[in-house]
Amino acid sequence: MIASLPPGLLLIVAALAIPFLPDVLRRAWTVVVPAAGLWALIVLEPGSYLAFAWFGAEFVPVRVDKLSLIFGYIFHIAAIISAIYALHVRDTVQHVAGMMYAGSGIGAVFAGDLVTLFVYWEAMAITSVFLIWARGGETAYRSGMRYLIVQIASGVLLLSGAILQAEQTGSIAFDKMALGNLATWLILLAFGIKCAFPFLHNWLQDAYPEATVTGTVFLSAFTTKAAVYALARGFPGTEMLIYVGAAMTAFPIFYAVIENDLRRVLAYSLNNQLGFMVVGVGIGTPMALNGAAGHAFAHILYKALLFMSMGAVLYRVGTIKGSELGGLYKSMPFTTVFCIVGAASISAFPLFSGFIAKALTLSAVAYEGYVVVWLILMFASAGVFHHSGIKIPYFAFFAHDSGKRCKEAPLNMLAAMGIAAFLCIALGVWSPALYSILPYEVDYEPYTPTHVIGQLQLLMFSALAFAVLIRYRIYPPELKSTNLDFDWLYRKGIPALIASVWPVLWAAWQGFLGALQGGLRTGIGAIVRLTGPEGTLARTWPLGSTTLWVAVLLGGFLLIYYL
Repeated sequence: MIASLPPGLLLIVAALAIPFLPDVLRRAWTVVVPAAGLWALIVLEPGSYLAFAWFGAEFVPVRVDKLSLIFGYIFHIAAIISAIYALHVRDTVQHVAGMMYAGSGIGAVFAGDLVTLFVYWEAMAITSVFLIWARGGETAYRSGMRYLIVQIASGVLLLSGAILQAEQTGSIAFDKMALGNLATWLILLAFGIKCAFPFLHNWLQDAYPEATVTGTVFLSAFTTKAAVYALARGFPGTEMLIYVGAAMTAFPIFYAVIENDLRRVLAYSLNNQLGFMVVGVGIGTPMALNGAAGHAFAHILYKALLFMSMGAVLYRVGTIKGSELGGLYKSMPFTTVFCIVGAASISAFPLFSGFIAKALTLSAVAYEGYVVVWLILMFASAGVFHHSGIKIPYFAFFAHDSGKRCKEAPLNMLAAMGIAAFLCIALGVWSPALYSILPYEVDYEPYTPTHVIGQLQLLMFSALAFAVLIRYRIYPPELKSTNLDFDWLYRKGIPALIASVWPVLWAAWQGFLGALQGGLRTGIGAIVRLTGPEGTLARTWPLGSTTLWVAVLLGGFLLIYYL
């Protein structure tokens, strides 16, 4: 490890020097440091490093094995590509936040205990929110606050689960866990929030499109994939995750199809792709876990490529609304080509990275006999081709000509997109490059006639359906609108309900307090009349009458005692 620093911590420490560097050196620094970290990781031997005991607990800050390595490799690559994409940015805050965020994500996938994981888990939340706030404006600020609250809540749940786990088992080791107690359920919920499980997902579509042009590229790579890694490490083979993942693949399709903001379309698409990975984790077999890890690796590349292409459009045109775009292939031909490569990759076209990665998960599901889940995944595969494979490039660069003319993307943006596009094609053409670094040995051939023809048929009929829907104006048009999702409940619905019910509750409360005050006044008046200076009990009683009442009371006590 360079300078004796663990993976990830190198980037965090190096980021602290960015504000003090000259402009040219600062930009080079953001690329060189993650490249050096990648080189150090390549030569790093598997094992546990820097382990120590403290307060009776065993801490393992760095655990290196094949599962952590594949995520470590792609996180470093994503940091390099994202840094190149952001070279034109003069905002030091974004450079510092981006590198520290990447370092936190890298540190999380090498954490060997739950407490170390928690530290990096929260560091990801705190550093990444600045990539949203850096855009400026009230919308970005509010979105960032909601994002931060959700991410911090995930960390609190993780820490609570780790404390309970330590109390119950005496260990904080981050290994495979079985659901069955409050500790493991809390940990799973913490992972589920960051992985954008159904009903816990809206922070993703809320925050990512509001981030800066370059910040969204960083965000797309680390948080959710760190959660996928955590699930693969902590809960492989948990059957519930199969059905959770299947739901994740399906429901975002409908939102993505009707969404006008193309970066929000990609955010829904990201949720859809995470579902495939969660299904693989839930299956839990070596092939399925290879599929989840391989899909995460490929997904970071092609999703970053799509976000970069849409970011370039936003940077040059000033809008990312599908209703306001079209015809940009004339002004941005290279960006158009790179976007199409990303679209082909996410759609799992043969000879692109998505094909060789998604094939492992689909085959694992079929081998284990989950027929209904397999059908859902096939439907989701067709859906993702609709909204990310066709809709994104079609409405941004083709469709109706918006009349907008602009410059091509800056050179550094094109370089970053070119690197990502090259890797998407290279991995698709030469699958052993990816299969050789997967957690388990791979005995699988993706390019069989059955698989290739079947996938091409799926894509062809999906494209035909899109063409028919467009031709007969059935496909949902790009409209300037806001689509309601589950977050409407806690952002609008519940506050509105409280606002409507609150006057009634307040009136009832005031009535209760008035009745209580009246009762207290009546009671106090009765006491005063009884015990006051002129009250009955304040008068002088005759001695004989007093003796009589004492005898009655004594008799009563004696009767109670003997009975």
